[in-house]
Amino acid sequence: MTKPPTTQVPGRKQQVQAMFNNIAGRYDLLNHLLSMGIDRGWRKKLVKLMAKDNPRRILDLATGTADLSIAAARINPDNITGTDIAEEMLAIGQEKVNKLGLGKMITLLKADSENLPFGDAEFDAAMVAFGVRNYENLPKGLHEMCRVLKPGSKAFILEFSKPKAFPVKQLFGFYSRFILPTIGRLVSKDSTAYTYLPESVAAFPQDDEFIKIMLAAGFSQAEFKSLSFGITNLYIGKK
Repeated sequence: MTKPPTTQVPGRKQQVQAMFNNIAGRYDLLNHLLSMGIDRGWRKKLVKLMAKDNPRRILDLATGTADLSIAAARINPDNITGTDIAEEMLAIGQEKVNKLGLGKMITLLKADSENLPFGDAEFDAAMVAFGVRNYENLPKGLHEMCRVLKPGSKAFILEFSKPKAFPVKQLFGFYSRFILPTIGRLVSKDSTAYTYLPESVAAFPQDDEFIKIMLAAGFSQAEFKSLSFGITNLYIGKK
């Protein structure tokens, strides 16, 4: 019998916070190494689609080390606010933002995606790259994302998926089960972080299941685009 997708995991918030604080120093290196640099293309795709709406105020949830905020700076919004619960990740992100001279545009702050410190309808766009999978309460996090968006504005969500077509399905399965955790453990010195990743992807609601959760959270429309043969999905929700 197939297990239902996981949308609520008690205690995950503390686990994720500790894990990402622990690997923060090597996170960027591993991110680009383990994806073979493809992750940069995924972020560019998100930003290109978001740019069509010319958003002035952008919210970057689970920003980590601010890669997506930095990528979005090229469309020249008035400001980008990046939030995360892992202080060490934010510290590295702030160093990158400062080095690039983007401090006036990008503001990073510690905040919980499921309890955002913003009023209703404050942002023209929301975005998150590979972060919603880590939410302790996915429906609540998506509801908060929708709440802080202005009516008619959109959320753009990148998240890993499970390829379905041969041979990508088999190759990705082998890579995520054996190669990714081994490299991640050796480089990050964390025995759990890169075992957690494939396990969390396997348990996460995907494709139309995730669309249903977005709609239930308050989005009026939602769709997804499959990227890189189904390795990643880009979900787009309109408030």
